[in-house]
Amino acid sequence: MSDTLSQPESTTTTTSADGVTGVDIELIGVTKKYPGQRRAAVEPLDLHIPSGEIVILIGPSGCGKTTTLKMINRLIEPTGGTIMIGGQDARRRNENELRREIGYVIQGGSLFPHLTVGQNIGVVPGLLGWNKSRTAERVDDLLELVGLDPARYRDRFPRELSGGQQQRVGVARGLAADPPVILMDEPFGAVDPITRQRLQDELLSIQDELRKTIVCVTHDIDEAVKLGDRILLLSEGGHVEQYDTPENILAAPANDFVADFVGAGSSLKQLTLTRVSEIELGSHTTAAIGEPTDAVLTRARAAGDDCVIVLDERRRPRGWPWLRELRNSSTIVDPDDDDLATVDRRATLNDALDSMLTDSHGAVIVTGRRDEYQGVVDFTAVTEHMTAAAAQAAAEVDAADSNPSAEADTDDQPDQAAI
Repeated sequence: MSDTLSQPESTTTTTSADGVTGVDIELIGVTKKYPGQRRAAVEPLDLHIPSGEIVILIGPSGCGKTTTLKMINRLIEPTGGTIMIGGQDARRRNENELRREIGYVIQGGSLFPHLTVGQNIGVVPGLLGWNKSRTAERVDDLLELVGLDPARYRDRFPRELSGGQQQRVGVARGLAADPPVILMDEPFGAVDPITRQRLQDELLSIQDELRKTIVCVTHDIDEAVKLGDRILLLSEGGHVEQYDTPENILAAPANDFVADFVGAGSSLKQLTLTRVSEIELGSHTTAAIGEPTDAVLTRARAAGDDCVIVLDERRRPRGWPWLRELRNSSTIVDPDDDDLATVDRRATLNDALDSMLTDSHGAVIVTGRRDEYQGVVDFTAVTEHMTAAAAQAAAEVDAADSNPSAEADTDDQPDQAAI
């Protein structure tokens, strides 16, 4: 029987016991050589991308990172080799069906300008034959997931959104059909630094909840260190220089190329690996929208706070007004502060400090899943933690220098992982 008469099963999203909804990706001897080129754009590449992880592809221009990304969903056809997605050979799948089951997010969101936000997100579900009610429910769920109020944003057009909001919608569209794999090509490269940090936090929050397999291209080593469970550093021709965790790439570069690419100050970059969640958060007076103002003022003064954090019915921060701003209203109103500085608990300490520099409170609000309020972190807590981490690292280096035989003795021991 002809192979064209039978198609392999589609890659569908299932949730494992540990909450992972992504699938493994395996590149086996994958190459790409364009006609007329003396050297391949991507040399034979063997790569295992574990399910439920974020893997970052990074390297200089012309290293084949975007080509590699696009070969996974066959926007670019490999010259040779095999790509397995969830145990299935991608090259044996119908390319259109394959792409509908792989989310794809690019710089700027690439939204259709003549469609509303809801219609943009519903494009792929529509192609898959979802009914209108199912699609509408999915659109609203995803807008909530990326931090946009459905009632406020679903009927807007892209031109009515900021760059950061467009990118959030682009992420929602990539997740619309609940694909196990998401590909992202420089997704946050076209926005300002503060918006980029917030979008990175949003992605980490989404990943904490959904556990997809995400492959992301970036040129920014700081972004790679922050987002990646693993980083693939490529040189010209798609040659793998190092594939490892951010911690290991910073602490133990595989060669001079990696060390030069990471650049000076790698020890400082290691400090940015520390997440806000590793610091004990401070408490602060909060107020619910609609609560009597007098009760809030009394509570804040008793706590010694000169401002309060206003939360909505789902405990999402809406504003951080000073007490003097509350006196003219009998109840707490929604501040609706689009410029409110917050960081996700998975943000780095470096992100927290950057956010504090743009805020007048000397601290920043910390949020968790679905933007729920967690607490605050202030400048003193961040700097004390960073100082203690630097002192501990220096002490470990001094200890190693004073006992050089310890490392050699360790190296002589059998590799337990190999036994």
